[in-house]
Amino acid sequence: METEPVPAPHRAPDRVTAALGVLTERPVSLYAAAVLRIGYGLLYLVFLLREFPHRDEIWGPGSPWTPELARQLFDQTGWVSILTLSDNRAYFEACYALALAASALFALGWRTRAVSVLFAVVVASFHGRAIFMTDGGDNLILLMSLYLVLTACGRRWSLDARRARLRAGGADAEARLPVDRVAVDRVAGGLGQHLRASRLTLTAVLHNCGMFVIAAQVCFLYGSAGLYKVQGASWGNGTALHYVLNLDLFRPWPGLSLMVDEHDVLIALACYLTVLLQVAFPFVLFGRLKYPVLTMLLGMHLGIAVLMGLPLFSGAMIIADAVFLPDRFYLALGRLWRRTARGAGSGGTAEVPRTPRARTPRAQVPAQSEPVG
Repeated sequence: METEPVPAPHRAPDRVTAALGVLTERPVSLYAAAVLRIGYGLLYLVFLLREFPHRDEIWGPGSPWTPELARQLFDQTGWVSILTLSDNRAYFEACYALALAASALFALGWRTRAVSVLFAVVVASFHGRAIFMTDGGDNLILLMSLYLVLTACGRRWSLDARRARLRAGGADAEARLPVDRVAVDRVAGGLGQHLRASRLTLTAVLHNCGMFVIAAQVCFLYGSAGLYKVQGASWGNGTALHYVLNLDLFRPWPGLSLMVDEHDVLIALACYLTVLLQVAFPFVLFGRLKYPVLTMLLGMHLGIAVLMGLPLFSGAMIIADAVFLPDRFYLALGRLWRRTARGAGSGGTAEVPRTPRARTPRAQVPAQSEPVG
């Protein structure tokens, strides 16, 4: 006698339970979170180093937008910045050094839980201090720094992960808890187990919700930008990029902009493709079509960085797009990097081919069909 299939209403609760299990049991997209951490930490570090000679005119006491004017604006907007707590130049230099250190430590993943909060405070403070000199890149970095506080972005490719592997003796490091949770296990009795389980669940929920918010933010950004462009006549007739390429404010390489502007057909196609990619982006995330779309968006942002002189904005967008790549993609990149580094390390010396008789029981040669590492 054949078993009748279970009706859909009975399967729906199971799917909901499975979805809740994924949300509460383990953090997802840990490698993507690590890429976001490294990317935004390095990007902001490079930004601060680039503006180091002009730091006083932008954020310091010598800025035309004085700390007193900034405090008056904060009284109206409710914003807070550590840079306006004092007008002393030594205090400003100390804050700038703190910002450089926080960005570097955040990218390295050192004590990520605490440093992520410090990095968010630094970004918010510098953003609010010179609010009239920011652009889309600054706004996105500010949002991402706040969202990353919720995530477990130090679990992979970080000093925290390395310290956890060393303490674990290298055994099953990927499945072990991070170092900052070991203290909970020292609590005796059942209370310690409950606290540990609650902390695991809370961390997983916050991380997954944070990654979801980051993905939703990028989708809203692309979708709203595309829908806004659809309403403009210049994007509809394919001339928008022509006007952009002739703006002196966004033309760091005038000769290059003029050379690109000579190709009218390509300019029109680029306009239509830009609108299509941005509007369609939220609808292609759950299929293989997202890979060519992300590749084309990468080319678009590189073009914006070069032709319009907006590297901070382009870098922030490229890093944000990394949230949509699965962990298996980053694992494959890691294996490719290790094989490339191993090949480069042995390229300068001639190797003698080994025969099966040369192997000994002590040789640790992995099977060719299994990934190394």
